[in-house]
Amino acid sequence: MQTVQRSPIHAHFDLVIVGAGFGGMYMLHRARGLGLSAIVFDTASGVGGTWYWNRYPGARCDVESMQYSYAFDDALQQEWRWSEVFSGQPEILRYANWVADRLDLRRDMHFDTKVTDAVFDPAGQRWSVRTDRGDVVSARYCVMATGCLSTARRPDFPGVDSFEGQTYHTGHWPHEGVDFTGKTVAVIGTGSSAIQAIPVIARQAKHVTVFQRTPNYSIPSRNRPMPADYEKSWKDAYPAKRAEARLARTGVLTNPNNVGAMEVSDAERLAVYEKRWESGGTTFMAAFNDLIFNQDSNDTASDFVRAKIRAIVKDPAKADLLAPKGYPIGTKRICVDTEYFQTYNRPNVDLVDVRSTPIEAITPHGVMVGGREYQADAIVFATGFDAMTGTLTRINIVGRDGETLSRKWEAGPRTYLGLMTAGFPNLFMVTGPGSPSVLSNMMVSIEQHVDWIADCLAALGQRQARCIEPTQAAEDDWVAHVNEVAYTTLYPQAASWYMGANIPGKPRVFMPYIGGVGTYREICDKVVASGYEGFAIDAPPAVAAAAE
Repeated sequence: MQTVQRSPIHAHFDLVIVGAGFGGMYMLHRARGLGLSAIVFDTASGVGGTWYWNRYPGARCDVESMQYSYAFDDALQQEWRWSEVFSGQPEILRYANWVADRLDLRRDMHFDTKVTDAVFDPAGQRWSVRTDRGDVVSARYCVMATGCLSTARRPDFPGVDSFEGQTYHTGHWPHEGVDFTGKTVAVIGTGSSAIQAIPVIARQAKHVTVFQRTPNYSIPSRNRPMPADYEKSWKDAYPAKRAEARLARTGVLTNPNNVGAMEVSDAERLAVYEKRWESGGTTFMAAFNDLIFNQDSNDTASDFVRAKIRAIVKDPAKADLLAPKGYPIGTKRICVDTEYFQTYNRPNVDLVDVRSTPIEAITPHGVMVGGREYQADAIVFATGFDAMTGTLTRINIVGRDGETLSRKWEAGPRTYLGLMTAGFPNLFMVTGPGSPSVLSNMMVSIEQHVDWIADCLAALGQRQARCIEPTQAAEDDWVAHVNEVAYTTLYPQAASWYMGANIPGKPRVFMPYIGGVGTYREICDKVVASGYEGFAIDAPPAVAAAAE
């Protein structure tokens, strides 16, 4: 898409918003409602955030369509019609554009623009934000709505630049699409993106070789055209259902079973799992209430899914490689698929285990593993993202005392509530590390964060306050709490991107808050009701502490 030429912007605003995904879009809408002047910058050429970039074949949301939409405006949720139970990327992007047009958001948005620097001026108590287009804007507040999965992890295999064919990354897919007809394709990675893309690529390509390091648990989506009666059941009861979702553990209505897996007979347990498997989707993990806490209970779910994989995949050797081992189900992001495991029964699909024999190099003609070259016309890198922190630490964000955010977070991200970080006044994060974010329905968490930020800005205005930031003590306590809660579960047993394990050299810190969306909301509300407990308002924490 051609970049629109424009003159650099030099202006003052109340609010700078970085990111035009669902978080940035809603933040702009709320800012306008408060009478604040705001500007939005985004590297992309349009709205949509992760749904703008992730256009790979088969890209689809793993939250049901009726729950993955804005709830703040009843007219929006009533008028939009989803065509499938689980929406694909093109439809979600159409929805984002429809909302942007409906709310007239684009007039305050500037695309094809990368924010390079955000520097806080302690004297003026304002942020100076610079971009690669020569923009220099000043704002009282800066909101980072940069998304949790927006910085693709680029492969660092030896010889990657020597490959003579075409290379693609699932997180930056060509907008015009890719035709693999008649081609031999190598797919590196078997995470969520690959699990969605591989079946589609295999139906088109001459041959596909999948290079797998870690097999993943995946549940069939059972996707289908949206039944009219199902859509009506949601739209007739949206207020009640949305209220319930806001207090649910994941922000998704899953019909949870409030019984432990070991509290029922083997036959009853198997029947519950079979029913969840047949209905499809990530609600499988709500089959029993202790699957993420109790190893014995989790083992029963893990064994069930492994048995399903072995029943589907006809080649016993492939089935054994595809059956996850060494970590509990649900402790890596559980995947939702359409005919993923069945794809390995195709004669044009091979599977290579690169855990036991890692990839040695990318050659001019393919992928070298164990001294063997697997030739390919094209390579698809499904190697994931530098999740939750990658985009933020790539911007030169400089706080009150001249410290950069990347330096502060060298040993892992530190925030208070996932909303702010000490030493960076008036800098807010939407679904930042230390909040439920990627462990939740992102639409629910986005709305909760944006509403909290907007209400905070309104409260600051009423107080005629100019500055807010967390105290160091509050941040330290929250970081400790996030990790304490994480270690009451099975999650830390997995080397997942929740822990930053997919990025070499990245500190192993559990980044999202696993206490639950409802619990987290109650904590945030209590902080506000207590007069923004844990925050210093209108003065740096050291000054506020001295005045007490």
